[in-house]
Amino acid sequence: MSDNSTTAQHPIGSGFGARSTADDVLEGVDLTGRLALVTGGYSGLGLETTRALVKAGARVVVPARRPDSAREALDGLERVEVSELDLGDLESVRAFADRFLTSGRTLDIVIGSAGIMACPQTRVGPGWEAQFATNHLGHFALVNRLWPAVEPGGARVVSVSSRGHHASGIRWDDVHWERGYDKWEAYGQAKTANVLFAVHLDRLARDRGVRAFSLHPGGILTPLQRHLPRQEMVERGWIDEQGNPLNPEGFKTPQQGAATQVWAATSARLDGMGGLYLEDCDVAEPARSDDARTGVKDWAVDPEQAARLWELSARLTGVNAFA
Repeated sequence: MSDNSTTAQHPIGSGFGARSTADDVLEGVDLTGRLALVTGGYSGLGLETTRALVKAGARVVVPARRPDSAREALDGLERVEVSELDLGDLESVRAFADRFLTSGRTLDIVIGSAGIMACPQTRVGPGWEAQFATNHLGHFALVNRLWPAVEPGGARVVSVSSRGHHASGIRWDDVHWERGYDKWEAYGQAKTANVLFAVHLDRLARDRGVRAFSLHPGGILTPLQRHLPRQEMVERGWIDEQGNPLNPEGFKTPQQGAATQVWAATSARLDGMGGLYLEDCDVAEPARSDDARTGVKDWAVDPEQAARLWELSARLTGVNAFA
């Protein structure tokens, strides 16, 4: 296959769709002996991802900001280990990576599923905007620090983005929202960063056997909505005044929501491909219009912006495995 055909954003006919579950896409897949790392792997989509990978035979490392909560949520699952990690704290990222690398193990799968959404304006670390710092910079530093374990396994790296990336490209003149703040645009910028990260990581790593993908998991009601007032979700038409989903058909279950990231991490159909944005367990089309509800925005898969973001992220975090 030519490089153009493997990087084009167009569906490949995976045989799965919006209602496929993580168990569906792993049917017949044996992950025995494989080691996966799933950030956020104890809540929402991450928990369903961990469950599905374990069921298929994998061992899963779950980094957690709240290790006790993670152990409680994962109780009863075999081959799962929890280790402390706060993605909003670069020292915590370094400490986690050092502990993992000391074990001498290699990773086959890395899924960046943890994230925060539409939170009130919050500063972390040296004054960084929390959504960009946690959703993007923390994962950037983590994967770069874990590179000695990622490269030898020829791992798949999966960056969980969202259709939220439609709300904003990278605000190059003010990435940390020092001039005003819009929680949804800040979320959009962070989710665009998740896509651009996969684009450039794939470009840097493909010759070493490591491929990267990003994705939109679908609309799912999970703890990700923790920062949203109930009234705002009512006004958006997501739930009624009692908190019940108004359009259950419009939302995926957590098991369906986890499917695309599990498919991205394991599907043989994606062998030889990388740097692609996925949705509904297939490669997504480009977003065709400003009001498109599906597809990927041009600004999120632009290789020049991806390289520029990588440079900025390396400068901010002080980490670059490819320097």
